[in-house]
Amino acid sequence: MRLPLTSLLVVTLAGCSAGSARVRAATPIPAGTEVRALWVVRNTLVHPESIRAMVRRAADAGFNTLIVQVRGRGDAYYRGRWEPPPPGWRSGSYDPLERTIREAHRRGLRVHAWINTNLVANADTLPADSTHLVHRRPDLLAVPQPLARQLYAANPRDSSYVQALAEYARANRDHTEGLYLSPAAPEVKEHIYSIWMDLVEHYDLDGLHFDYVRYPAPDYDYSRIALDRFRDWLVPHLPDTTRLRFAERASFDPLVYTDSFPAAWDDFRRQQITELVERIYYGVKKRAPRLLVSAAVFADTASAHDRRYQDWQEWLRRGILDVACPMAYTDSLLLFRERIRTAVATVGGGRVWAGIGAYRNTVDGTVAQIGVARELGAAGIVLFSYNSLVRGDSTNPGETYLRAVGASLRR
Repeated sequence: MRLPLTSLLVVTLAGCSAGSARVRAATPIPAGTEVRALWVVRNTLVHPESIRAMVRRAADAGFNTLIVQVRGRGDAYYRGRWEPPPPGWRSGSYDPLERTIREAHRRGLRVHAWINTNLVANADTLPADSTHLVHRRPDLLAVPQPLARQLYAANPRDSSYVQALAEYARANRDHTEGLYLSPAAPEVKEHIYSIWMDLVEHYDLDGLHFDYVRYPAPDYDYSRIALDRFRDWLVPHLPDTTRLRFAERASFDPLVYTDSFPAAWDDFRRQQITELVERIYYGVKKRAPRLLVSAAVFADTASAHDRRYQDWQEWLRRGILDVACPMAYTDSLLLFRERIRTAVATVGGGRVWAGIGAYRNTVDGTVAQIGVARELGAAGIVLFSYNSLVRGDSTNPGETYLRAVGASLRR
């Protein structure tokens, strides 16, 4: 049964440890100066020498900003208070984020902490650490719709619960990358907020960067906590007769509200993501107004809004995001132009850094996309990723690729 939304509901969007070394911040980029950034995946941070080499290569190639992944899958590549360190690194040895900041600022590069928001585990290999959120709070994991009725009354502490989620993710790699947290859970929002504030308060960063700040796909999140919260959000807006009828049906079907009010359900999910972005944005600005808050976002705005519930254009319009980095990962120059033009048209190019999938392009292809981004007025470019560019393959011949692209940046 589906009832018309407009007659029932008005939806509004709501509106390192303390001992980490502090180092002098990089000189701010003058207004109007192009941001030339690299996304740096976390495996570069596992050794001090790889950090030093990364900073040297980036500086020599003409980049001025590093977006460094410090939370990959519910772990902390820094001396964090809230999550365990990744396997292979122990927090007593050295601090990867502090080391990166120190090396980068010494060379005049800025550092932004890249935080994967809702994606917390790979489906193939679950975290081994018993303190990881997946094991400590499995009730906070997002659930796909096909498993919703089965898991609604199940005990999340039973090992079969997480295994069922992992098996579903493995069977649906086309639209989910692993296990996600439930964006509707208040405890999840509080946890993510605490991670951000920990970084703001204890590191001399130049900015912080959202990634995976979205749902994986429309078939998520049907966890018990999300379904119950949607019911509580929706029911006060229903007429008395409708409320009573649905209360009876809900006693034996936990999906009755989401199935009957799909438009409201979509609005609710968008609101969960927007609320988190807004709270974090104001939390950052209250503590450190100079810090820039950015986000890697789906470049296809329809897919972002309708399928990932990531309303990043609205975030820009409302001023709760400083910069959007649309991930226009394609080897098609025509499609790249379309994606970046749409982003620039939202609020102007000054708040757009064009995300370039360099791993999918030849040097000439990446240079051409940089040219398009400049032509359209984007304030900067971000290449994904440093790791793939220096690793090298048949398309990208290792470190020479980075140097070749760097040469074009100086033109």
